[in-house]
Amino acid sequence: MAKISINISTGSLQKEDMIVGIDLGTTNSLVAIIHPESRKPIALREHNSSSLVPSVVYFGSDNQPVVGEEACKYLVEEPEKTIFSVKRLMGKSFNDIRERADFFIYKVFEDDSGRLVKIKAGDKFYSPTELSSFILKELKSRAEHILKTPVTRAVITAPAYFNDAQRQATRDAGKLAGIDVLRIVNEPTAASLAYGLGLNKEEEKTIAVYDLGGGTFDISILKISDGIFEVLSTNGDTYLGGDDFDDAIVAYWQKKYNLSEKIQSDKRFAQALRLKAETAKKFLSGAELFSDELNGLQLEIARTDFNQLILPYIDKTIQCCKEAMKDAGIEREEIDEVVMVGGSTRTPLVKQSVRDFFNRELHDELNPDEVVALGAAVQADILAGNNKDFLLLDITPLSLGIETIGGLMDVLIPRNSKIPAKAARQYTTQKDGQGSMRITVFQGERDLVKDNRKLAEFNLTGIPGMPAGLPKVEVSFLINADGILAVQAKELRSGVQQAIEVKPQYGLTDKEVERMLQESIQHAGEDIKIRSLIETQTEAEQIITTTEKFLDKNVQYLETYEIDITKLSIEALKKALAGAGKDVIQSKIEALNELSRPFAERIMDIAVSAAMKGKKI
Repeated sequence: MAKISINISTGSLQKEDMIVGIDLGTTNSLVAIIHPESRKPIALREHNSSSLVPSVVYFGSDNQPVVGEEACKYLVEEPEKTIFSVKRLMGKSFNDIRERADFFIYKVFEDDSGRLVKIKAGDKFYSPTELSSFILKELKSRAEHILKTPVTRAVITAPAYFNDAQRQATRDAGKLAGIDVLRIVNEPTAASLAYGLGLNKEEEKTIAVYDLGGGTFDISILKISDGIFEVLSTNGDTYLGGDDFDDAIVAYWQKKYNLSEKIQSDKRFAQALRLKAETAKKFLSGAELFSDELNGLQLEIARTDFNQLILPYIDKTIQCCKEAMKDAGIEREEIDEVVMVGGSTRTPLVKQSVRDFFNRELHDELNPDEVVALGAAVQADILAGNNKDFLLLDITPLSLGIETIGGLMDVLIPRNSKIPAKAARQYTTQKDGQGSMRITVFQGERDLVKDNRKLAEFNLTGIPGMPAGLPKVEVSFLINADGILAVQAKELRSGVQQAIEVKPQYGLTDKEVERMLQESIQHAGEDIKIRSLIETQTEAEQIITTTEKFLDKNVQYLETYEIDITKLSIEALKKALAGAGKDVIQSKIEALNELSRPFAERIMDIAVSAAMKGKKI
């Protein structure tokens, strides 16, 4: 067993450990380290190849994941088995992405329980966490090949607007890939660190980080004081980026050369045209005219025309900048530095527009595709204890959470969170009229609470009798500067509450922490499988109960054959629940959903008609 050397007071690993920085991106991902001799951050690449790994996963006939450039080849040929932009789905429910569901060519499923979305590729179902773990595994493998040493620890970046669920999903993806995620760092913070901003504890600065990637745009306003980064505001558009520039060129050529019919009838040509548009976009960053041929067709576009096409998109980003500054309560003159992130910021008109708006020279010296990963490497170096000028605040050595249905650990405060720290999450009842809820607090890194350390428990009583799912119980954790954890549970509708104080680190030796961390990595694969199975079983039980109640309540509106086939589908799901695997249960859930949805919609229409009878609209 490999031994983890850890400083319990700071959570930092000892020097002999290789800690990498990872940018897990929507379009591309990459790994960076601090070069041992130059002490400068560098992105890892083999020979003259790109440091970027496309965040694309393809599943062949054997269901084995293929990641990166190789997977991109199947985006046109087998789109239903090729998953892209999975970062958009991290920690999201179907309701979160409902309006943009058409963006995803592959099948994204609704989860009746309101939990996270799931994705179907071939005959298997995957969570966004699992799919992200395949990308991280590929990055880990490439880094190990280049460095000729095991890579098991990393700092991973996330957008500043990522919520607790999205950050936890990112941590879980790392764990599943065999990586101990020491810290989730905000992308704008990482970009600032790459330029050395914030490394001098004496400086106080306000920074604007303008991040225009392939498919997303973010603007973040940060304040640095005493080496601490505070996010004052964020704004942006998660569906605006360099891809829109490509699409604008395609639309321009489509109109100019009358290509509508060919684009619609020939998918390969359409994809080739889009790739040619991307080439034109990049070429026009350093030239006034692009001219090339495709399948005997001569294509041209001038930079002036290109600028006119993309100006509306750039104006949108500038409007987001205005909103971010308004939310932060600051004026343009108060911005000290402007940092440019994302490959699309190479476009000259983008640079000029941002420079004019902020009236500042830009930090664009570093590769904009790599700057976030480079900053993550700087943070990793600090965690490794190699940067003595930068002090880390005390952090939690192990994750803290509560037990949820099925004996699962739901983490509220992840390990390596700076303290003081606070987090809250809402839960609800499982049974009609449930008047109490047991809150059990655990510490550890495993997915099942039985493998973690129990710290405390208490009952929240006096919850008013309501149907299952209606009460809203908010559980909040607050760790003060002394490491004391205060846990409070409050039913938000009635105001009923209960609280308890515990010491999360009592009686734990360094060796015990090391053992718990090591076991979490060793058992990550099986833990995630168990968690996934339990969550699917819970979802199945909920849909069975809901559907049976629905049949009883609406028997007069249903045909006999409809009731019979629904009951058969319920029995098939119950049979799968008795011993089948996750994917079989999931397929039976989807079958029951598809079967019952038309009945539910019909009865909803009847109810609405009855309610509106005699009323004028």
